[in-house]
Amino acid sequence: MKNAPRTGARQIAAECLSRWSTSHAFAETLVARHTSDAGLGPSDRALVQAIVYGTLRNKTWLEHIIRTLRPSPLDTPLQILTLVGLSQIFILGQADHIAVSETVKLVPQRVRGVVNGILRNAARRKQELIRERDTLPLPVRYSIPEWLVRRWQATYGEPETAAMLDWNNRPPVLHARSNALRPLDTVPDTLVPLEGIPGWYTLTGAIPRAAVENGSLYIADPSTRYCIGLLAPQPGERILDACAAPGGKSAAILSATGGKAILTATDMHEHRLPKLLENLRKQGADHIDIRAHDWTQPCPPEWQQAYDAVILDVPCSNTGVIRKRIDVPWRLTPEEITRLSDLQHTILTCAAEAVKPGGRIVYSTCSIDPEENRAVIDRYLAEHPDCTLVQDHLALPHREQADGAYAALLHKRT
Repeated sequence: MKNAPRTGARQIAAECLSRWSTSHAFAETLVARHTSDAGLGPSDRALVQAIVYGTLRNKTWLEHIIRTLRPSPLDTPLQILTLVGLSQIFILGQADHIAVSETVKLVPQRVRGVVNGILRNAARRKQELIRERDTLPLPVRYSIPEWLVRRWQATYGEPETAAMLDWNNRPPVLHARSNALRPLDTVPDTLVPLEGIPGWYTLTGAIPRAAVENGSLYIADPSTRYCIGLLAPQPGERILDACAAPGGKSAAILSATGGKAILTATDMHEHRLPKLLENLRKQGADHIDIRAHDWTQPCPPEWQQAYDAVILDVPCSNTGVIRKRIDVPWRLTPEEITRLSDLQHTILTCAAEAVKPGGRIVYSTCSIDPEENRAVIDRYLAEHPDCTLVQDHLALPHREQADGAYAALLHKRT
């Protein structure tokens, strides 16, 4: 971003942040909608996204800078515009004079001096404020709610929590999995093989659209391989993917079995089924049974004890993917985690009825919270003595250098 983009991009970034602060809309949705409505070109769209994401990823620290430079509070519109300017100075690394002047143009004339003063002072004291960041409490340093930091400290300890917060605070990296059913003719230059994980790549540039469209690549995170590894799907097995959309786990099962699994894929939202089918056909699925079913409801009679294995990637808090889903820390509450845990238990209880005696169940989340993971498994096992826990795995994002995830393999005794 060496050249100064149009002022309109900064105005739209401020509008996105304003809407984000007064609604439950996701940042990704707001950026897409507002940039599309404004007809922005690619470079301006990229700037809007960078400002919005950079601001939200560093929100508490940038607000601390404002309080340091101006103890009296700003009204909300001025606060947001000041955050837009600070994000350019501290996060995007734009030239200070451009960040200040272009942001100040957005401020009403009568209060321009206030924002101009804060931004210029911030630019003068930039290195001092950056050095100070390492001394601040974790919730301020890494812009995460205090209750969530305390929760992780109680579970993982201070050093582990600090390392995880530092990892989550960085921009995300995309990965992709190759498809054994549709091998790549050549590996694009933008794909770097992941060491020790055959068939997985890090994307270092533009997504190779042609390889994605023809089904040779599937954009996914390497932490998703754990639940497929525990499932160990075999050709000819009847397998139910109970929470299938948009199709990543089903596609991985088909790839692992040479397309020979007898797969049923369900999702509770019927409108998501056409996209699920499209995704799986790209991946080489010739015969797959796709149905709508809400697994908070009992297992349909025709599916009871009909499957060799069931995999369920249940709705969760997404605390393992905060690096990608920047809204999560600010939308989540302890009460929501408890609600999700009850929902997950219900889904597990209902979907497990589809497994034959002697079959297996794989439960997975992209959460790192024990209440959604091992606690759900322990609760289910206490109620179902015919099942045993064979193995589980928790992938913490900073250790994994990828998404956080949990997976557990249960065996249903004969």
